[in-house]
Amino acid sequence: MGIEETDRFKLVGFKNFTRTNPHSDLFTIKRFHHIEFWCGDATNTARRFSWGLGIPIVAKSDLSTGNSIHASYLLHSSQLNFLFTAPYSPTISTTAHASSASIPAFSVSSHRSFTAAHGLGVRAIALEVEDASSAFEISVANGAKPVSAPVVLSDEVVIAEVNLYGDVVLRFVSYLKHSNSDGFVFLPGFELMEGPASYQELDYGIHRLDHAVGNVPELGPAVEYIKRFTGFHEFAEFTAEDVGTAESGLNSIVLANNDETVLLPLNEPVYGTKRKSQIQTYLEHNEGAGVQHLALVTEDIFRTLREMRKRSGIGGFEFMPSPPPTYYKNLKSRAGDILSDEQIQECEELGILVDRDDQGTLLQIFTKPVGDRPTIFIEIIQRIGCMLKNEDGEVYQKGGCGGFGKGNFSELFRSIEEYEKTLEGKQNTQAAVA
Repeated sequence: MGIEETDRFKLVGFKNFTRTNPHSDLFTIKRFHHIEFWCGDATNTARRFSWGLGIPIVAKSDLSTGNSIHASYLLHSSQLNFLFTAPYSPTISTTAHASSASIPAFSVSSHRSFTAAHGLGVRAIALEVEDASSAFEISVANGAKPVSAPVVLSDEVVIAEVNLYGDVVLRFVSYLKHSNSDGFVFLPGFELMEGPASYQELDYGIHRLDHAVGNVPELGPAVEYIKRFTGFHEFAEFTAEDVGTAESGLNSIVLANNDETVLLPLNEPVYGTKRKSQIQTYLEHNEGAGVQHLALVTEDIFRTLREMRKRSGIGGFEFMPSPPPTYYKNLKSRAGDILSDEQIQECEELGILVDRDDQGTLLQIFTKPVGDRPTIFIEIIQRIGCMLKNEDGEVYQKGGCGGFGKGNFSELFRSIEEYEKTLEGKQNTQAAVA
């Protein structure tokens, strides 16, 4: 990256940032299509996420469907798709017909190097676009690093990939035609699942992906790279002064598409603080850039959290420590016009954080890391306000309503710092014993 580009990239901070939407996308983007996790065992990882999040497993591509390259299981709820993929035997995959793989870009060697470096993590952020072939060509022409050229699947779907950051790919998906079936259609090669193994009865109210957050070593080059090949615009930005604590912090920029329905925040660590930035800790344990967390939307966060907390100790997800009682004592003055006294009390009981901007209100909570490493975690959110009507008279919620929890970053960081201290304490004890 040249001096000219570095000088051009300047963070102004939350207070001085002016939000504008230049509608600068270089190709038509419809929505988030799916998130693909690469893992060592797709069966059990998919079941754990299904049970913990209350999202049924609806489709599969594995040995039973004729796929001898990889096992993939799809969790689906309304607009949310989580895909979990793991390889079969490398020996078998080398003799199997490559066309049996439902994800054409999948390779055992790439999966092996990915999981060795990152553990459980997000491999692909997939976007449904109007034309995947065109999106790929435009992206590459504007500097994107190609990963997988466009492939047509069963004369129905086109899929292609470019590098996003680290070993994460941005996957383009477009439909040439839709099935005549009234049922759910994902990708060719997947078959619907039924029976007890699919957890079909589960539904805790999580229905959509709001944003996917990436951690990178340096914000400037990553932001310029993504903006250049997508045309995305800057939706929000935060500096360490906005969201840090006395001990650590980060800088962050949120990128968005024209409709501001695809939100891609990016974080970088800051240095010279008392403690190492949580972003730096992530980068060390993840062996580089990657997806830090996924924010999932619910229309009733109280119901969702009651269900999730029931399962925290029996196969579900644990949550970061709640803020102190003083946080909730001050909540009535900050959000008493939106939340009732009973709802504020329930926020305290469930550990829900509340923030707002000039347009709406955000309720949020964060899980602890979902795998062995202190890397990827899940955020559950509910946005209140910002309801608009489109040209057809349909009511929808404006993207990013209520912001991204700027007022809660410090509380989150303090929780992460305390969590890290418990890990450090045990490591120091083991070192002393050794």
